[in-house]
Amino acid sequence: MSIRRGLATVAAAMSATLVLAACGGEGSEGEKGPVSLRMTVWTSNKPHLTLFNEIAAEYMAAHPEVKDIKFDPLPFESYSTALTTQMTGGNAPDLAWVFETDAADFVSSGALVPLDDTLKQTSGYQYDDLIPSTTKLWKHDDKLYAYPFSTSPFGVFVNHDLLKEAGQQTPDELVKAGKWDWSTVLAEGAEVHRSTGKAGVVIRDFEYKEWGNAATFWGGWKAEPWSADGKTCTFDSQPMVDAMTALHKGIFQDKAMPGPGESADFFTGDAAMTITQISRAALLNGAKFEWDLVPLPAGPGGDYSVIGQAGIGVVKRGGHTKEAKDFLAYFTNPQNSAKLAAYFPPPRESQLTAENLAKTNPLLKNDQLESVVVNGVKKGVVKPGHAGQAELAQRVRAGLDPLWTPNADVKGVLGDLCKNISPLLGK
Repeated sequence: MSIRRGLATVAAAMSATLVLAACGGEGSEGEKGPVSLRMTVWTSNKPHLTLFNEIAAEYMAAHPEVKDIKFDPLPFESYSTALTTQMTGGNAPDLAWVFETDAADFVSSGALVPLDDTLKQTSGYQYDDLIPSTTKLWKHDDKLYAYPFSTSPFGVFVNHDLLKEAGQQTPDELVKAGKWDWSTVLAEGAEVHRSTGKAGVVIRDFEYKEWGNAATFWGGWKAEPWSADGKTCTFDSQPMVDAMTALHKGIFQDKAMPGPGESADFFTGDAAMTITQISRAALLNGAKFEWDLVPLPAGPGGDYSVIGQAGIGVVKRGGHTKEAKDFLAYFTNPQNSAKLAAYFPPPRESQLTAENLAKTNPLLKNDQLESVVVNGVKKGVVKPGHAGQAELAQRVRAGLDPLWTPNADVKGVLGDLCKNISPLLGK
């Protein structure tokens, strides 16, 4: 499939979804007896799904009107496209996990139903405990259309053994010396690769496709893809040019990061450092190397934090909105929110403390949780998203493709990218 045709397909799917959502009704009329609910999720991680199913089983035991609750994992790299295809193809889920990048489209389109009344009226829910900054992205006309299921800052998992094998300092040593910054991290990553043959730094789930995850790097230069109002492309701004130049050098010249087509899994010991969220900490259970979790390195723009956020919404065309809203209220009540905090940092003021998070994150220490999660949520910037994200994301990915070659003209590529996406931003 050509890039042009692929863009048209994705854009058409989202457009059709919005039209159908606007016309769809709510409720479960016409179906008698217990119903089955289905929620699409991006994770296929066994501990995540085990916990989800345990909560669902507890709910069904007390709610005979629901006979089955299925959690339907969709591939991360094609999640949004697969979800919109289901919605336009008459197979809409009852609930859906929505990425922060797609929030603008889903929240304002009518594809989801408001949750405020159900959550506020649920006994013991404590709606006012939700931190306002975590719900902002999911509101439209002062109505909440998705629960901010996970507000998870990115941090750096570090393999101490591999750094020491390469004769490099560990992050705690660099922090004490005031050198925990990207310049040092890239230099250490390059030396790890040179001396051990293993990868230095991996931006997990980036793989030169999911470009939004590169915000965990360019944030150190205070770079942004577009202006705050979303109308002006800033991929060609000097901070972004500087950031992408440093990234390009780290990949192709210094070999501090795996290049296109190369892979390295930190959690099996193949990389010294990886940028990801604490939900991946479970993969370190039984790790055979000494590891740590630390905040993102400082960049020329100073300290920063980047947040990945996901919301859970009730899909209007799912057909069982009443039951779905009630289950969502149970799934995210204070008791279950505390359980889910083992993998997904909660949006509740009372629960966002290192001491509380430590109860359900036995692999992580209080200082790790405080520095990466608690502080990260308070000061972090959400990964970039925009209305019309489906087509825009594809066009940005295609526009960045020429950058991932050894002799790329970084400034020229970014300038061409802005010319290409500016018409979309101006809509």
